[in-house]
Amino acid sequence: MPIKNRFSELQADITSWRRDIHAHPEVLYETHRTSALVAEKLRAFGCDEVVTGIGRTGVVGVIKGRTNTSGRAIGLRADMDALPIAEETGLPYASQNPGAMHACGHDGHTAMLLGAAQYLAETRNFDGTAVVIFQPAEEGGAGAREMCQDGLMDRFGINEVYGMHNWPGVEQGKFGIRAGSFFAASDFFDIAVKGKGGHAAKPQEAIDPIVVASHIVSALQTIASRNSDPVQQMVISVTSIESSSKAYNVIPQSVHIKGTARTMDADHRDLAEKRLVALAQQVGAAFGAEVTATFNRSYPVMVNHEAQTEFAAQVAKSITGQCDHAPLVMGGEDFAFMLEERPGAYILVGNGDSAPVHHPAYNFNDDIIPVGCSWLAGLIEQGMPAA
Repeated sequence: MPIKNRFSELQADITSWRRDIHAHPEVLYETHRTSALVAEKLRAFGCDEVVTGIGRTGVVGVIKGRTNTSGRAIGLRADMDALPIAEETGLPYASQNPGAMHACGHDGHTAMLLGAAQYLAETRNFDGTAVVIFQPAEEGGAGAREMCQDGLMDRFGINEVYGMHNWPGVEQGKFGIRAGSFFAASDFFDIAVKGKGGHAAKPQEAIDPIVVASHIVSALQTIASRNSDPVQQMVISVTSIESSSKAYNVIPQSVHIKGTARTMDADHRDLAEKRLVALAQQVGAAFGAEVTATFNRSYPVMVNHEAQTEFAAQVAKSITGQCDHAPLVMGGEDFAFMLEERPGAYILVGNGDSAPVHHPAYNFNDDIIPVGCSWLAGLIEQGMPAA
């Protein structure tokens, strides 16, 4: 089953949808225009049911196969939201919303799932139910969790769920996947250092929070290098240090440190939190400063299920002839919440030689649309073959 001819026929239409979404990016849960466009097209395709407002601005379409002796339902998920980035591509369809951009390819994911939905609604060559899921707020808003908490899986009887992400730097249309832990847990921390301000010429009369913060930053690097098993993946990154003063001659009263922790299993996630809080507080105490450290858990580790990963890879191989073993990714992905609810898998598809995701010059490669659509449709037709 190579790339389906129907998707080659639909590619111009799907590309136009993608570029329209790209020109009108919406961040987090503010995907009102995109959600309305998705719902309108699903209704036009003849979906049996179209439900809006799942997970605030999420949209779900239900497509019934010609038969339903299996009684099964497979969910296919695409994310819709953009990033708060100013676009620098200079494309004719570049963002018309200042400060917002589809810099991660969610416009392409949404368009490909719309294309697959149109094909599945036309053909219905499967035995069961296809549930197409359009999710807001993947970029830091945990939209997948919101949709699950709204009863997504139970309401639509979903047995398995699958997702896809384009991947810059990988050959155009080439698939990659791995079973087990795939994307890292993505957590964030805030450390407030309260010292004693004073004149920069009289440091002996102050408790300098800049010095304290510097020692905390250095100490945090030992969590991965000296507390974690060297063969395990862990990243602790301090991304912001801001003092209460911007003057050259003032020792500030306080400093705020922000950063992120990325881990690949529950034990190391617990370790990162425990050691980060302890180190920050104890370093602060050594200097006589007051330190409050908060570890905020965000996305869990995204874990692909074994059987569903093998199936997803088989579908990919049926389209392109191969599916590579993908490397671990230390970035976060909130599809993890859906994989905690139901077995399923998440796959990567090469975007070719493009700028990386989350970069102001990134652009989704429209040439991979037929490949992505064929994989999504193949999951339904091969996972629930017509009786």
